[in-house]
Amino acid sequence: MDYLAFFVMGIGNGAVYAALGLALVMTYKSSGVVNFATGAIALYTAYTYAFLRQGVLLNPIPGFDAKIDLGTKLGVLPAIAAALLVAAVLGVLLYLVVFRPLRTAPALAKAVAAIGVMLVLQALITLRVGEDSPTVRPIFGSGSITIGSQGITTDRIWLAVVIIGLAVCAGLVLRYTRFGIATEAAAESEKGALVTGLSPDKIAVANWALSSVTAGLAGILIAPLTTLSPYAYSLFLVPALAAALVGNFTSIGITVGAGLAIGMLMSEAAKLQNTFDWLPQYGLGEAVPLILILAFLLIRGQAIPGRGALIRQDLGRAPRPNRLILPTLVGAAIVLAALYLTSGSLRLNIIVSLIFAIIALSQVVITGYAGQVSLAQLTLAGAGAFALSRIVADWGLPFPIAPLVAVLFATMIGIVVGLPSLRVRGLSLMVATLALAVFLEQAWFQNPDLNGQAAQLERGDQGAALPIPAPKLFGIDMAVGSGSGYRISFGVLCLVVLIACALGVAFLRRSRLGGAMLAVRANERSAAAAGINVGATKLIAFAIASFIAGIGGTLLAYQQQNANASAFAVFAGIGLFAAFYIAGVTSISGAMLGGILAPGALLAFVTDRYLHLGNYYMVATGILLVLTVITSPDGITGHLHRIPLPDWLRGRSTLAALGPDDEPVAVIPAATEFGERPKPVLAVNDITVSYGPITAVNSVDLDLRPGEIVGLIGPNGAGKTTFVDAISGFAESTGQIQLGDVDLAALSPHRRARAGLGRSFQDIELYEELSVAENVGVGVARGDRDVAGSVGRALRLLEITDLADTLAADLSQGQRQLVSVARVLAGRPAVALLDEPAAGLDTTESRWLGERLRAAANGGVTMLLIDHDMDLVLSLCDRVVVLDLGEAIASGPPELIRADPGVIRAYLGTADHSDTAAGDTATADSEEVQS
Repeated sequence: MDYLAFFVMGIGNGAVYAALGLALVMTYKSSGVVNFATGAIALYTAYTYAFLRQGVLLNPIPGFDAKIDLGTKLGVLPAIAAALLVAAVLGVLLYLVVFRPLRTAPALAKAVAAIGVMLVLQALITLRVGEDSPTVRPIFGSGSITIGSQGITTDRIWLAVVIIGLAVCAGLVLRYTRFGIATEAAAESEKGALVTGLSPDKIAVANWALSSVTAGLAGILIAPLTTLSPYAYSLFLVPALAAALVGNFTSIGITVGAGLAIGMLMSEAAKLQNTFDWLPQYGLGEAVPLILILAFLLIRGQAIPGRGALIRQDLGRAPRPNRLILPTLVGAAIVLAALYLTSGSLRLNIIVSLIFAIIALSQVVITGYAGQVSLAQLTLAGAGAFALSRIVADWGLPFPIAPLVAVLFATMIGIVVGLPSLRVRGLSLMVATLALAVFLEQAWFQNPDLNGQAAQLERGDQGAALPIPAPKLFGIDMAVGSGSGYRISFGVLCLVVLIACALGVAFLRRSRLGGAMLAVRANERSAAAAGINVGATKLIAFAIASFIAGIGGTLLAYQQQNANASAFAVFAGIGLFAAFYIAGVTSISGAMLGGILAPGALLAFVTDRYLHLGNYYMVATGILLVLTVITSPDGITGHLHRIPLPDWLRGRSTLAALGPDDEPVAVIPAATEFGERPKPVLAVNDITVSYGPITAVNSVDLDLRPGEIVGLIGPNGAGKTTFVDAISGFAESTGQIQLGDVDLAALSPHRRARAGLGRSFQDIELYEELSVAENVGVGVARGDRDVAGSVGRALRLLEITDLADTLAADLSQGQRQLVSVARVLAGRPAVALLDEPAAGLDTTESRWLGERLRAAANGGVTMLLIDHDMDLVLSLCDRVVVLDLGEAIASGPPELIRADPGVIRAYLGTADHSDTAAGDTATADSEEVQS
């Protein structure tokens, strides 16, 4: 019965998670925002209620009195009503000021902005309230019931009843009222809502007010059950996010049920860890939402996003560092001068900035290059620091062996952190890394059995962390020192490590692995089609980033002379992420600036010492984060990178590396030589693709002979792109696919690409923030050592060499098509599957493209061509296959297809409607059948 009692005891916290999850769902449904500030809104409302009960109104505006005397204490109901009104106004203001300007921004950008709002609200509450945490008297009375030997207060049960009732009301409103139907309509299609006379803005404003009221009510109701704290309420967000994820951010019932279940399971975990000695004594409760999040994401996630489900992140450009020696020497000279010319705390903060810059470089790798937004980089640095403390204490390893072993340990932890990225991306991964950070902090950093405090207690040091001996190398003492004696030697050590890490990240950006990471960041489907192992690339990125973060963590431990849990707290990590994002999370120069902007680093020290603004530093950080998301996704340094530089500073042009212009361009040797063997290069037999009860492609056969160009035509919805998706591995299918001697049917998309199967995409799918040469270079075969030569041949074949250094985002539609084809041809595929390469080209350009494709085919590349330009298809192709409703209705030479009565009826049109014979060059296969 005691176990049942703990389940029931957890229903109170579960109700709070359910209410916050409900608020998350309401906000997401109306505006597409995963509101990380939900817990902070609940906290602010709870403080407002608590002070109203004392007869004062909390004033968040700096420069005025923090509390406005109302002259009388409000009762429970008036105080609740007034506090919820404040919450509603706060929600409306947040939408109008912050999230309305981000209405068309990617969901990830909105989530980062919500983190900025959370930081601002938390910092303002800390500033205005300080240590004043008012006691909140019970709202539901003080009754109790007994289950087994445990007494349970009834206020927890009443809290659950209220939240369930609130969820039922919200569900009924969304399902049966005009407002609810309007909310659902706006969530499905903003354009559709506008056409029907609905205002998405008004709907979003109302839902933001209601979701803030819901979060505020949860904050008020939980206040009597817990201590008001600026950070405790925000930690409620992780279980709430887990509940909302289970409900897919759409289902109110599932979200509320999951929230209640999480609360009860966490309470039961607390009971179990205190009952059984063999269970971990810390972190078991925090493992519940983590396990739930990971299980749900692994079940629901996809290794590669489906067609139409691509993630747009808009993280800004990751510039290629062409000049390294001069910036390195100048930067090192400036830092050395600063170390020698300063002393005391100022020198210490310069050193701290160097360490945070190293951690910022890890954020550049994982977020700026690989596009995986991780909120756990400071936690991974903490893993290196705490591992170092135990390695030194338990094994006695010296410097530099001890930190290297600790860094390897942090790297292994980072790989585990990165495992969810194999199935999820974007917001879901962001939530998963936050949950992992919370778990590691509770289960390791604050666990006396693991952090060394228990060992210190045995030695008589009450609660002290394990000391870490100063680093020594070749007899040189590099201890950080203290007071006015902070040593330059430790600063030089940090500078040397920073330079090594920065150069390593620069070479990574210039390497093929770096290009693969950027391709994965931009478009996972396109990256896989280019032969990139998306999952392995993500895990390598996590490993490299964790290695660098671990280095920063060990240096931070040497600087502090121990591993302290508060230095690596979850919300300290979120504040650090905000500083890195503001500086620029996509570039090495952004990492350098991020080290200076980091909380507790140089800028914070200077503003506190000389401007006396230290208490407002986190407020400013949150505001700047929101402004950065709205105005400049690549941060402050993004503006610097757009400043024109002279050629001697810009570095070597890509054009110079592409080889001489007089190389022959009409021959692109195939990666696989099939010679004149009678069997086809590509044999596709009995391919069928079904989505539930709908068959999109039905038993289609296709053979491609060496050097052939075969056209695949059919009306919209015929299944052409779906058929190509099946061949290239992006759609599940039955049947046989043979490329030469290789059976492709069981291979993943990237393995099919490496076997010699190249493809372009109907919607092009270039990597917008990469140059044309870098885009094409991603498509070069993995075993090709002459990347520049292969890129140059492909660019010259399509006569776009002059665009080599142009960003893909700056290209015209026709140029984008040519770059997409060049990327395929640069990989020297045995077979190229080209999906509408002439879309956006006029008749002359289309005819010219046909000549270039014929030249490539003469060089050994066999092609399957989908296009709506019938003049191009019928004049270029050796054979044409016609699909209609997923079935092949004709196949043969172009002259026979042109005269086939069945094809004329299905696609080319009759004599009375001959205008359809040219096809609709502007219409894509977006209406193809898919689930």
